[in-house]
Amino acid sequence: MTEITATPTPRDAFDLLMAGNQRFVAGAPEHPNQDAARRTETAPSQQPFAVLFGCSDSRLAAEIVFDRGLGDLFVVRTAGHVTGTEVLGSIEFGVSVLGTPLVVVLGHDSCGAVAAARAALENGRTPGGFVRDVVERVTPSVLAARAAGRESAEEILAEHIEQTVDLLLERSRVLADAVAEGRTAVVGLSYRLADGSAQLVASRGLDATAAVEG
Repeated sequence: MTEITATPTPRDAFDLLMAGNQRFVAGAPEHPNQDAARRTETAPSQQPFAVLFGCSDSRLAAEIVFDRGLGDLFVVRTAGHVTGTEVLGSIEFGVSVLGTPLVVVLGHDSCGAVAAARAALENGRTPGGFVRDVVERVTPSVLAARAAGRESAEEILAEHIEQTVDLLLERSRVLADAVAEGRTAVVGLSYRLADGSAQLVASRGLDATAAVEG
């Protein structure tokens, strides 16, 4: 298992995250950093290597699907990974205060929020209560996908993930500056419920340092 370095680069953090997902897919998780020693070690402070902004779906538990443990991931979750000020503030905290080198937007197939947005566009009916707000925030992604000729559920999901990645960078100067300076990268991953794999669908700044050095 690759260990976390003292100051991981965005690429280091991404590779570490994906290695854990590969173990989960293979059915060979190592459950790192989940013992009493790690609990004691992280009690005074935390230094997660990634901020994970994902959907609230119960089948998308970050530390499980990426085979990580205590102190590894700073997790923010909302239905349909829709973005509001609380989300932006939480992600900025992870990047500016905790110094995490990677921000991940994690979407998944069979997402209820995406399905509800598609249905609302087709039949004109939206849910009540605050669920409506969630659906309305997903709707622009569905419209953008259709405008680009992307009609399948997989394509619409990828569009929504990419739209979320770009929205984070557009709305947060803190995050945009961190990416521009090569301190942080923002990536979008699409998770498949059936096999547990996470696929890269969007990347902003992941190889900026390598590009500069090359």
